[in-house]
Amino acid sequence: MNEEVALEGKLIAVEGLDGSGKSTQIHLVHQWLEGLGCRVFFSEWNSSELVKQATRRGKKRQLLTPTTFSLIHATDFADRYERQILPMLKGRYVVACDRYIFTSFARDAVRGCDPGWLRRLYGFARRPDVTLYFRLPLETALARILEGRPRLKYFEAGMDLGFSSDIVESFRMFQSRVHDQYESMVEECGFSCVDATQPIHEQQEQVRAAISRELDLALFRRRVAS
Repeated sequence: MNEEVALEGKLIAVEGLDGSGKSTQIHLVHQWLEGLGCRVFFSEWNSSELVKQATRRGKKRQLLTPTTFSLIHATDFADRYERQILPMLKGRYVVACDRYIFTSFARDAVRGCDPGWLRRLYGFARRPDVTLYFRLPLETALARILEGRPRLKYFEAGMDLGFSSDIVESFRMFQSRVHDQYESMVEECGFSCVDATQPIHEQQEQVRAAISRELDLALFRRRVAS
């Protein structure tokens, strides 16, 4: 039997620029599904304990080349995929992911990695049943991030790419290119676009409607012992 057919769970992912509100929305989805009594598991990008220390050391010493940076994130994802995501899918859970392989497709391509190589690198990963892309004007996303953080981080701002010696301008240039990568993937990867300028509750209504159209949530509700 084809492995994708054998996996009875469903996969939901959110993507978008920093500041787009995607993390807030997937946390609300997680709470909503739990409230419905569904079997649901949450997974976050770059959260594997296996490679966390190596990632931290590499970033702190600014030793990471674009390819090394990409491979570390791929290792992180592969570990979580094999240990967490795949078992939960086989266990008939809805898996809610705060970012997925498309984050690498966007950011690593901006860092100079070949898009075809990136897609082959993550070729083992199942594509989500629902991918929600939170679409936001670049300047709005930048304003949200710059208002909410005391200072930007070196790699977050793309300082390793040499766009600008000014960290804010580097961040703007890096995010602009990431935005373009996301926009180029909308049709290729089947994103469901959400207007991230809307109020949070309106976005969540749209998100829940999109999920309900694609997934029969009744199939994932826990059975209550009689």
